[in-house]
Amino acid sequence: MKAISRLTAAISIASLLPLSALAGQVEVLHWWTSGGEKRAADTLQKLVEAKGHTWKDFAVAGGGGEAAMTVLKTRAVSGNPPAAAQIKGPDIQEWGELGLLADLDDVAKAAEWDKLLPKQVADIMKYDGSYVAVPINVHRVNWLWINPEVFKKAGATPPTTLEEFFAAADKLKAAGFIPLAHGGQPWQDGTVFEDLVFAILGADGYHKAFVEQDKATLTGDKMVEVFATLKKLHGYIDADAAGRDWNSATALLINGKAGMQIMGDWAKSEWSAANKVAGQDYQCLPFPGTQGSFAYNIDSLAMFKLADAENRKAQEDLARTVLEPEFQQFFNQNKGSIPVRQDQDMSQFDSCAQQSMRDFKEAAKGNGLQPSLAHGMAASSYVQGAVFDVVTNFFNDPDADPKKAAQQLAAAIQAVQ
Repeated sequence: MKAISRLTAAISIASLLPLSALAGQVEVLHWWTSGGEKRAADTLQKLVEAKGHTWKDFAVAGGGGEAAMTVLKTRAVSGNPPAAAQIKGPDIQEWGELGLLADLDDVAKAAEWDKLLPKQVADIMKYDGSYVAVPINVHRVNWLWINPEVFKKAGATPPTTLEEFFAAADKLKAAGFIPLAHGGQPWQDGTVFEDLVFAILGADGYHKAFVEQDKATLTGDKMVEVFATLKKLHGYIDADAAGRDWNSATALLINGKAGMQIMGDWAKSEWSAANKVAGQDYQCLPFPGTQGSFAYNIDSLAMFKLADAENRKAQEDLARTVLEPEFQQFFNQNKGSIPVRQDQDMSQFDSCAQQSMRDFKEAAKGNGLQPSLAHGMAASSYVQGAVFDVVTNFFNDPDADPKKAAQQLAAAIQAVQ
């Protein structure tokens, strides 16, 4: 808890700074708006203000960030981008190609980012060999969350295979619980879909499908099996799932109305905000069939070119602050993710985070570490959108044919390449 004490002290010092110490303004576009996420973002704001800067919060609600990206594009086209924006994965490269991103190499060299960060992470943050973004955390997407009390009441067993998953769902349904809490939004449908791809095709098949976008893999028998399993899974969500936000789905578990949720580890932030304890009030399991694999989603802030020197200093201080150990600990404990620093002390983190870090490092040794398609890490936003369209249309059509859906998937991806 020493890191948290230092962080609290730093925030307290901010109130003692004279007005003359204010150096610049930093406007940050993000979509950290749920309970735990907002508390984490507020802490970053206070730490930046503790360095004497003014923070201008630019929060745009929407769990997947689609609304935020729409706003960002409008601002960028008009020549008025924010200092920093929550951009990630291949999208960083797209913004870099437009010549709008700021060079962070001086900050990165001084803080030795290349030593602190895993190479897979560092490469994503660079455009044309230079840092243009700073990573905040590592999220694991292939998690299954369960309420053990609900499982106990239903006589269900935590699943490790897809067969056991559906057996547990049947028992939960028979006991009057919602077996699977879900929000019927394209990105949530996509999250479930990619976890099924991971489970059924394995890490190599997942990579061929979503990173290489191999047509034979996209239309093969195993992908047809994925769609058939997705259709079966739809029978275990409730009638009110359409349009539900992810954190509202998590609340169904927290309140004992549902037994399971397929969601990334940001779901843990809601449990933490409700003062629930990992391993007791809730359990985190690798999504059945994906043990040993890790689908990652990395939150990052890309920095835009600024003309004002003082605002540029504020921007650089923001980038430094993000990777400082105190912030890495506090933010990730509230967000549900794990620190991006390789040297971070994990002793103060809960059992889910500790398992996540172990699994991340182990998966990185082989091919088990794969970028999440549903969360903008594996392919362009155009490919992601094409997949979402096919998956959501299939998921909501009870008469849809799995074999036809696999063909549509390949065709949709090819059309936007």
